Amino acid sequence: MSTVAFHTLGCKVNHYETEAIWQLFKDAGYDRTDFERRSDVYVINTCTVTNTSDRKSRQVIRRAIRSNPDAVVCVTGCYAQTSSAEIMEIPGVDIVVGTQDRTKLIGYIDQFRTERQPINAVGNIMKNRVYEELDVPSFTDRTRASLKIQEGCNNFCTFCIIPWARGLMRSRDPQEVVHQAQQLVDAGYLEIVLTGIHTGGYGEDLKDYNLAQLLRDIETNVKGLKRLRISSIEASQLTDEVIGVLKESEIVVRHLHIPIQSGSDTVLRRMRRKYTMAFFAERLERLREALPDFALTSDVIVGFPGETEEEFMETYEFIRDHRFAELHVFPYSQRIGTPAARMTDQIDEQVKNERVHRLIGLNDQLAKEYASAYEGQVLEMIPEEPYKEDPESGLYEGYTDNYLKVVVPADESMVGKIVRVKIKKAGYPYNEGVFVRVLEDNPEPAV
Repeated sequence: MSTVAFHTLGCKVNHYETEAIWQLFKDAGYDRTDFERRSDVYVINTCTVTNTSDRKSRQVIRRAIRSNPDAVVCVTGCYAQTSSAEIMEIPGVDIVVGTQDRTKLIGYIDQFRTERQPINAVGNIMKNRVYEELDVPSFTDRTRASLKIQEGCNNFCTFCIIPWARGLMRSRDPQEVVHQAQQLVDAGYLEIVLTGIHTGGYGEDLKDYNLAQLLRDIETNVKGLKRLRISSIEASQLTDEVIGVLKESEIVVRHLHIPIQSGSDTVLRRMRRKYTMAFFAERLERLREALPDFALTSDVIVGFPGETEEEFMETYEFIRDHRFAELHVFPYSQRIGTPAARMTDQIDEQVKNERVHRLIGLNDQLAKEYASAYEGQVLEMIPEEPYKEDPESGLYEGYTDNYLKVVVPADESMVGKIVRVKIKKAGYPYNEGVFVRVLEDNPEPAV
């Protein structure tokens, strides 16, 4: 029996797609092995979000070739899509497939084994208008399931290469989404995270159907789903209708990840982000009326070209005043091939790092403040895995619906189930909890 080994770089979507590609290999009779071991086929799912991602992708490709020079080495993902010729030049790479036509991979491997000629199967992603169906009935990680609902992005922010790697916005057929969601619940998952390249844009390319309707259809038609999370949504996508659905829903969690990138209107214009801070603030106000205690998490880019101290402070103060619960802070990095990389007023690395540290300090303070409001309260969490800092301690970690990471004494039988915990000591990045009880209507996972 042939073996296949995978290595995934980058985002949640890539991890989802690796699972989908594994299903294709599994159906073709392959065994999965560890990437560090000798394998007949290696699949490297690459990332290109920064120049460093490209470099890391190349390193992993070379590692696979060294592990078994006779193996069939396949490269897919975003870096493969944007730089296929560069990858084909690496001696030992046999097949390059971009971010489409992954379903043809097994056929390409058979073709390569017969003809022994390297295959570059990367096509023009910008011409693609159809969502590529990839089935993921279950995951190697058994507590939270991702469900990809759309592909591509039409925004073309000046710092971002992703539309060139993923193409334009394509939404998945709503019936497929509901079917996949039910399949995941039947496999034992209680929480599903809706994911995509531009998740909140779902439905923009569909006639008479949108994200709010999809959320309603999942809630109405998927039996046994306890939690639904949206991986990321733009402020402009939080329409009154979507906010109405969030307010009424029994399963959409009290947590939204809304990328802000900057809190300064002038920086946002240079980034080609299509909102103002007044609009962002108004949407947050609406959200808090509907979900008073929701957790707001976000991404921020610090040191974008031309960012002044005043512009940075506008970001700092907006985030502080609007009580964000957690931030992912990134120093701006020049992505070759994007308009922002060609801007002349690049910020000094030292200035960038100093601003990053100030925002991380604010993040720690805000995250502790948000968590402290729940000290002494009973919340529901799903234990995911043994506590990373001390795996032998009998403690398990997982997330509450409002995205607090809790560590609680538990055992293997509780993993993936919804349990009630009391927050004994709030903190960041971990809160200490005490176990109250397992909720009774946890379904038995299908074997």
